[in-house]
Amino acid sequence: MESVASMLNLSGKTAIVTGGAVGIGYGIAYRFAEAGANVIIANRTSAEGLHAAGELSSKGWNVTAIATDVSVEESVKRMVEETVKKYGAVDILVNNAGVYPETPLRQMSLSDFQKVIAINLQGVFLCTKYVSEQMISRQKGGRIINITSIDALHPSSVGLAHYDASKHGVWGFTKNVALELAPYKIWVNAIAPGGILTPGVKKLQQSIPASGGLDLQKMLESLIERIPMKRLGEPDDIGKVALFLASDMCSYMTGGQIVVDGGVLLT
Repeated sequence: MESVASMLNLSGKTAIVTGGAVGIGYGIAYRFAEAGANVIIANRTSAEGLHAAGELSSKGWNVTAIATDVSVEESVKRMVEETVKKYGAVDILVNNAGVYPETPLRQMSLSDFQKVIAINLQGVFLCTKYVSEQMISRQKGGRIINITSIDALHPSSVGLAHYDASKHGVWGFTKNVALELAPYKIWVNAIAPGGILTPGVKKLQQSIPASGGLDLQKMLESLIERIPMKRLGEPDDIGKVALFLASDMCSYMTGGQIVVDGGVLLT
């Protein structure tokens, strides 16, 4: 029987983490790099990606930044091509990049809706399409991990209709693609985070003025009150679950979704 340490070792594997420069993405990139993987931080903002890659590389880990807009097909294709050119393959993909602008339906424009869908759902499609093609041609399997949200199961607050639509879409996409890719030994799973203390949430805690007439600070306080654990999660809470899904510890699971929310859906 293989040891736990061996199963969690990602040495020789190459992982792409979209939106990997901050928050949940950074927490995942950190754990993958620590486990020995070559990590590509695919971030739309080049400066953020380079900064995060520099921080992790300073620990002696193999981390590279590639500027990527996941909503643009040519950008995604270039991301995959550059990764394969540098490391020879892609073994793990984490579709984490996403946006969550709070906007009431009555104030939401078509462009507001389309932007969220383009990044949160279309981006998952594009990255999964081109990475899975590379995995299939290589014939060595792979792991794809989609970051959904508890909003893929139950709405958390008003003002997120476009976000919730995108995350429900990612969850449905995850299950269908898991069926299609299983014969190629490509496991496709999702993580549904609850409230996580990301840089964006920290800004809300500092009373950044709300937009669209929503009191985001009160919404955040209400969320924490509803969490049985009485705290927001940390990016590393998601990073550790992602490491499980990317590793040999996860040997008989595909098309699944792990909820990491401190118990809030129980309420």
